[in-house]
Amino acid sequence: MRRFVLPMLMLLSGCGGHQQSVIDPAGSQAGLIAQLWWFFLWLLGVIFVLVVAVMLWALTRKHRGIEQEPLERTHVPSPETERRMSRVVTGASILTVAILLGLIVMSIATGKSMSSLGNQKNGIAVEVTGNQWWWYVRYLNDDASKMVVTANEIHIPVGRPVMIRATSNDVIHSFWVPNLHGKRDLIPSRVNVEWIQAHHPGRYRGQCAEFCGQQHAHMALWVIAESEQEFEKWAEQQRQPAVIPGDPLKQRGQQVFLNNACVLCHNITGTPGAGQVGPDLTHFGSRISIAAGTLPNTKGNLGGWVTDPQNIKPGNHMATAALKSEDIEPLLEYLESLR
Repeated sequence: MRRFVLPMLMLLSGCGGHQQSVIDPAGSQAGLIAQLWWFFLWLLGVIFVLVVAVMLWALTRKHRGIEQEPLERTHVPSPETERRMSRVVTGASILTVAILLGLIVMSIATGKSMSSLGNQKNGIAVEVTGNQWWWYVRYLNDDASKMVVTANEIHIPVGRPVMIRATSNDVIHSFWVPNLHGKRDLIPSRVNVEWIQAHHPGRYRGQCAEFCGQQHAHMALWVIAESEQEFEKWAEQQRQPAVIPGDPLKQRGQQVFLNNACVLCHNITGTPGAGQVGPDLTHFGSRISIAAGTLPNTKGNLGGWVTDPQNIKPGNHMATAALKSEDIEPLLEYLESLR
C-alpha cells in the first residue's frame, strides 16, 4: 500500500494538485454541485438533530400515572390523545413530503443549470475514451492538422467551456473530476457529453468512478487548467513530431524502442512506431505521471514500469519487454526526452 500511497501524496503536493473533493470547486458546474451538497448537508443535519432530540425527549420525559389516564390499563389511548397523535402524524407526513419535493426541485434545478454551460460558444471539444486502465485523449478540430492526441492528461484554457465527448473501448468506465464536474459514464459504442470549465489555473485530479476491473483504483488522470497563451503553446508543441535524438545515448534508446515490442502498441509521431493499442508516447516526457496517474513521471519510476509493469500495476495490459540490461538506460533517456 505504501508503494502507491506515498508516491501519490508526492504527486499531489509536488505538482500543485488541488484537493480531489466535490466541496473544493474550481469550476461552474462543480460550484453548483457543492452548493447542492451543502444545502443537503445542513437541511438533513438539522432534521437528524431534531429527530434525535424528540427521541431523547420521549425516552426521558416523566410519563403520566395510570390514575391520570385510566384507560392505559387496556392500552387504549383516550380520544384526546388519539386526536393529538393524529395531528402530529399528519403534520409530520406533510412536512416530510414537502421536504422531499423541495430536494427533488433543487436537484432538477441544479442539473438544468449545469447543462446550460453547453450553450456557450468559443468552446473546445475533447474526446475521452476509457480503456483498461488508462485514458485516451484527443482534441477534436475541423482542421485535422490541429488535432492533438495524448493520454491520461487534459489541458484546458481557463475561462473557456470544454466539451467532453466520453466513450469506452471495453467496459463501462466513469469520467469524474470532482473539482470541475460530476460523474459521467463512459459506455462502449455510446457517446456521452458533458461540459467543464475552470475558473482559475491549477491541476485537478480525476478518477474512474465505475468499477472496471482489477486496476480500477489506479485509473486516474489530470486536468491541467492554464492561461489561454499557455494552453495554445502546449497544444502547438503537442502537434509537433517527436524530438529527434541529438546524442548517441538517446539515438540508441530510440533504436531499442523501435526494435522491441514497444513499437507494436505505442505511437511516436515522426518515427516508424505507429502502434495504436497503448497510449501515444510522442510527448511522453512532458506528462506529470505514468501508468494513468499511478506514479510520478520520474526516471526511476519509469525504469520500474518499463522493466516490470505487472509488479507496479498487476493485471494491466502492458507486456513485459525482454530488454537487455545495457538497453534500459538508453531507452529511459530517450523516453524522458520526448517533450
